[in-house]
Amino acid sequence: MSFRSIEQLLRRNSKTKISRNIVDGVHDQKEEQLVQSLRELLLASNQLPDKFDDNYVLLRFLRMRGFNILKAKEMFLNMLKWREDCSVDAIANDFKFEEYDAVKRCYPHGFHGVDRFGRPLYIERVGLVDLSKLMQVTSIDRYVKYHISEQEKTISLRYPVCSLVAKRHIASTTAIFDVKGLGLNNFSKSAREMFAEIQKIDSNYYPETLNQLYIINAGTGFRALWKVLKAFMEARTLAKVQVLGTNYLNTVLEAVDQSNLPDFLGGTCTCPTGGCLLQDKGPWTDPEMVRASKEAFGKGQKSFNELTATVACESFRGCQVGIDTGENILRKLVDEQISEKIRELEHCAAQSNETLQTLVCKQQELTGHIEQLRKILQDVMGADMKGDTQDTKLKVN
Repeated sequence: MSFRSIEQLLRRNSKTKISRNIVDGVHDQKEEQLVQSLRELLLASNQLPDKFDDNYVLLRFLRMRGFNILKAKEMFLNMLKWREDCSVDAIANDFKFEEYDAVKRCYPHGFHGVDRFGRPLYIERVGLVDLSKLMQVTSIDRYVKYHISEQEKTISLRYPVCSLVAKRHIASTTAIFDVKGLGLNNFSKSAREMFAEIQKIDSNYYPETLNQLYIINAGTGFRALWKVLKAFMEARTLAKVQVLGTNYLNTVLEAVDQSNLPDFLGGTCTCPTGGCLLQDKGPWTDPEMVRASKEAFGKGQKSFNELTATVACESFRGCQVGIDTGENILRKLVDEQISEKIRELEHCAAQSNETLQTLVCKQQELTGHIEQLRKILQDVMGADMKGDTQDTKLKVN
């Protein structure tokens, strides 16, 4: 097959190849084998819905259970049952959180750009939560449903768009919790119940979606509270948490560019409309990027139409995407993938040619050695025959 034919073949399949490369990420061989084993186990019992027949989804459950296939399967099936019992698909598509603005005012939180790797950046000012007002404008049940809807949006919309922009697989979030002023005294029973429920949902049903959590401005009151909160958290999750005091900025800036960090946390961003945490700021709010992501990841993004209806139509200024449209970005990804594949094939051909030349040289050397050995053998045999002839003459005489 010529390189031209290969290029044409790649162009026909580029969209699938790119989306698979970005969605699945890069796994080592052992992980791939374990993912395949878990997949076959679930398929054998008809317990793997198409929506979750994805390498990276299965890998998340395997990682959370230390690559124990049976435990990962149990966790996965518990997730499916929970989704059915709680009507998670209906929440993702139909749930309306009318109290959104009111909740944001008494519980400042939200997505605010991306970290240096391209992951969504999520921020909460936990120390400023007015729990009494929060319970007046919403309920624990409704807030938990809102949290589930946000998790679904993150997986179905934020991660795919971030993957497309970053040109690498994105499937986790970097988070910053500002706990200034928070301690045992102002962490009420309602707050504990809500925290425990949300933590259970995230750990059990959305495993391995946290990249790193920075808890900042942690005073002595919070550190006492932290000893209690840790009991609700998985060991793998705890390993991703850094509890920092007031000198947190240098550590956070290693992961987050200053332009994506609000000014009240030491960054340079001052969002003009309502403040940094009243907006859902990120590349996923750019209609062009949403459309490009939809084209690249089409299959499996069944709720994109519903999700895009709720996304703000403002262009995202915080992400360095340039002026490319979604089609141009997708075309560049296709071209890069094709070029990379052609380079790989050319390198392989060059190596094969070099190996062939080496083999030819070795063959010629071997042929020379064989001729030398034949000559030596002939000389030895000739000498032996001459000696035998002389011995025979002596005996005759």
